[in-house]
Amino acid sequence: MTALALPATTPLTQVHPQLRLVQDDFIRKWGEMGQIWGINRTMAEIHALLYISGTPLCMDDVMERLHISRGNSSMSLRSLCEWGIIRRSHRRGERREYFESLSDVWEMFSIIAAERKRREMDPVLETIKNCIKQLDKETIGKLAGDEAVKRTRERLDGMEEFMSVTNKVFQQFVGNAKSGLNKVVKVLLKAL
Repeated sequence: MTALALPATTPLTQVHPQLRLVQDDFIRKWGEMGQIWGINRTMAEIHALLYISGTPLCMDDVMERLHISRGNSSMSLRSLCEWGIIRRSHRRGERREYFESLSDVWEMFSIIAAERKRREMDPVLETIKNCIKQLDKETIGKLAGDEAVKRTRERLDGMEEFMSVTNKVFQQFVGNAKSGLNKVVKVLLKAL
């Protein structure tokens, strides 16, 4: 947690109605996208609110704007902090915690990609490697020549190769944060 002297923010109720409509549209769509990606909709909407508002908000502000409970708000804010895409901040003289989103889109997506890889791809790759070990000739014995065992082993080997290559590409480009993503984008744009 950082103690910052933060600028006074405009209360959420004082946001111009047209700006609020635009922000609400973005928040809604970000929440839908998050849900499609398997992220809790409320968590995605809170992230969208913090990102699009561009100013630190306290939990009460988040609850009021999104019409959500304190428990849901608290759990979602904690998860977003754990992901590393929002951070806590404090205002001098206030006891409340404030939360703000990263503003650098490249950094934000690098962190999200790294976290998804860690939570999703790494465990699958580890399981595939363990499955392959279980099909070693020493482990499986006479069954090693069975067609079903061979077919299973070939498919596991193919999946391990794909995921290992993907992991290396990820480390090269996304693991290097902003500069790595810029490289990927430049290569893709040249290909188009």
